[in-house]
Amino acid sequence: MTLQLLVAAVNGAPRELAEKMRIDSDAIIVSQGERYAYETLRWKGHEIRCFHMAERGVGLSRNHSLLRATAEISLFADEDIIYEPGYEQKVLQAFEERPAADLLFFNVQAMPGRETYHNEKSGRVRWYNCGRYPTYSLAVRTRRIHQKNITFSLLFGGGARYSNGEDSLFIRDCLRAGLRAYKVPVAIGHERERESTWFTGYNEKFFYDRGVLYRYLYGVLARAMALRFLLAHRGAVCGEIHLGQAWEIMCRGIREAEGSI
Repeated sequence: MTLQLLVAAVNGAPRELAEKMRIDSDAIIVSQGERYAYETLRWKGHEIRCFHMAERGVGLSRNHSLLRATAEISLFADEDIIYEPGYEQKVLQAFEERPAADLLFFNVQAMPGRETYHNEKSGRVRWYNCGRYPTYSLAVRTRRIHQKNITFSLLFGGGARYSNGEDSLFIRDCLRAGLRAYKVPVAIGHERERESTWFTGYNEKFFYDRGVLYRYLYGVLARAMALRFLLAHRGAVCGEIHLGQAWEIMCRGIREAEGSI
């Protein structure tokens, strides 16, 4: 089996990214900036292909790399992930041990305060618990994604109209298409500390955008899932805005999304 790391970056030079991220596999980098260019790099016996583009939006970057992916396994990455030695072998071995899996979620340690999951054991991932996983924890069988014609939303994520959620929608679309997803207790890297490109606090925009996202994700169950989210995480997210007001803002996002779907 073969693997490519699919990296979404901003103003990233391939050699610098390879050093910072400790890349030790083939990779495709899509770097958003002010120019259009293409370059390749031989790195530790691997090929890194870098596409520079002027358009913005993390979903657009991920689509560009995914459509160009040729390896059997695609491992999604952000430029602030630092990989552990042997991550390529760990990912490939996990797929070899699970021939029925189309998607696998690995442990990537997030910065303190940004943790949303930790896989302590293997198990199936379903529609109701897929929203906790970031894209950089995900590896997929490339051919299966291409066969199902699944891409990332251009409405959600850094650089898009709504601040995040392109990962949850992508995973949801994979599950709807009948692909099988599993979580595995295998650590492959950690997130280095840097300022978020989209998160500015648990403010009105955060709750409004999440309301819109929940309508796209859960349909008629959007309000129930929004209330579940607030009750489960109110200690962390309801500091600037109290729970009742956050609920009203999320419902406003849900209502306005209903008119656009």
